[in-house]
Amino acid sequence: MQYFFFHLMSWPYLPADFDQRYDSAWIWLPNELYDPVKGHTLYQEYIDTLASAEELGFDGICVNEHHQNAYGLMPSPNVIAGALTQRTKKVRIAVIGNALPMYNPPLRVAEEYAMLDVLSGGRLIAGMVIGGGPEYYSYNVNPTYARERFREALDLVLKSWTTPGPFTWNSKHYFLRYVNPWPRPLQQPHPPIWIPGAGSLETIEFVAQRRFAYMGIPYFHIDVFRKVFALFREACAKNGYEAKPEQMGWGIPMYVAETDRQAREEFEPHLWYFVRNLLKGITTTPPGYTSPRSALTAMKNRGSFLYEKKTWSEIEDGCYAIVGSPKTVLQKLNHYRKELGAGVVMTGCQTGTLPHHLARKSMELLGREVLPYARD
Repeated sequence: MQYFFFHLMSWPYLPADFDQRYDSAWIWLPNELYDPVKGHTLYQEYIDTLASAEELGFDGICVNEHHQNAYGLMPSPNVIAGALTQRTKKVRIAVIGNALPMYNPPLRVAEEYAMLDVLSGGRLIAGMVIGGGPEYYSYNVNPTYARERFREALDLVLKSWTTPGPFTWNSKHYFLRYVNPWPRPLQQPHPPIWIPGAGSLETIEFVAQRRFAYMGIPYFHIDVFRKVFALFREACAKNGYEAKPEQMGWGIPMYVAETDRQAREEFEPHLWYFVRNLLKGITTTPPGYTSPRSALTAMKNRGSFLYEKKTWSEIEDGCYAIVGSPKTVLQKLNHYRKELGAGVVMTGCQTGTLPHHLARKSMELLGREVLPYARD
């Protein structure tokens, strides 16, 4: 089992009446709501929180990429990862990931990931993502070519890491006369590849074919994860091999306090800030972004998405978050991770407006009193 600490770096200062005044935290949310002075302090605190995961026994830390929103303040997760290479010594650093169709040329991803791998001493996990639907509005990228561009870009990145340069690359969407990245990654033939997914059948099949790792995006009912991991194992079997636990990652928020009651009282208000404000607009999807088959799957899963939930009993019944005392969290974590067969758990203790001191208290209880007893 591997446990990674995941951080969105959300904006916790939206106005109290945000839910009534604004229809989205994405794309067109006025950036006058962002305060750079507060942002400076937030980045310092968030990086401190991520770096502290190493001494608390986590195996890795995760950052990710989003644009023009209050949901996640990392338009360049590589910048944050670069800072973390100098603040940590042992934990893996997973960038989940760089949205390849947004980069032109995507060779930039190969170069920056290689830099991070060398800077960290070979600790990078290279996440590759298509990018969420809102990102295609933010960057004005044609969504009908999203998957074509993603696959071409990924092939280019991998070849640039594994084939001596310079060489010429010529595909439908990218032409480079000289592919010759300096530096090259420290891990050979290349850093591990993680690809997140929200249940798209194309993504599941693609990851299985390439024998990469599939990382299940959080905020869905536990039944969705059961189905998705079953489909992934089937897809691996069709490609002639058995899926390994480390190829499957489960994203699940956790919060630990001294008692079950205290955990809920400390965590619940900040979860609802996240649900009602920051998830608004996350499902905005331009035409052509997904195939009809995957669009139908997304529609079927819509009622299972966290944004649709209104009560704490729904949160607990669907296992949208694991919240409680160390004993309760350990019991639930052991039950679900074994049931799903996932060998990687990606969790975050800081959600919405949760204060830094409570997030770090939860991390410490999780790292000291839960994780040592949730490994095989």
